[in-house]
Amino acid sequence: MIKIICGPKGSGKTKRIIDLANGAVAEAKGHLVFITDTKRYMYDVHRTIRFIDVTDYAVAGEEALCGFVKGVIAGNYDNEYIYLDGAARIAGKALQDMAQLFYMLEMIAEKRSLGIYLTCSCAEEDLPEFAKKYL
Repeated sequence: MIKIICGPKGSGKTKRIIDLANGAVAEAKGHLVFITDTKRYMYDVHRTIRFIDVTDYAVAGEEALCGFVKGVIAGNYDNEYIYLDGAARIAGKALQDMAQLFYMLEMIAEKRSLGIYLTCSCAEEDLPEFAKKYL
């Protein structure tokens, strides 16, 4: 399952995804992973959630982000939820050009029974067609 949290810049998407992650801690049976490109929210995320700042790993581009997410998932088969804050910003691409990332995440989510949540900086009506099914 993939779910998108969208809204314009400054609308509170990061706070919502952090609240979702922290809220899932009590009920989750597997591991939770929070991936972003800043250490700014490190102390807002519950201590049991694996917090990863991709800038520590020089992730640049959509393919690198895809590979990084796959590596994180492959590193632990008990993953239950992945929270990805700012995928387009991390990949350095416009959201409209990221259909490959969403396709890959959908395949992984189905195969591994993962819940994947992403933030997208755009209004709901501006989401590309391939992403609207994840609202």
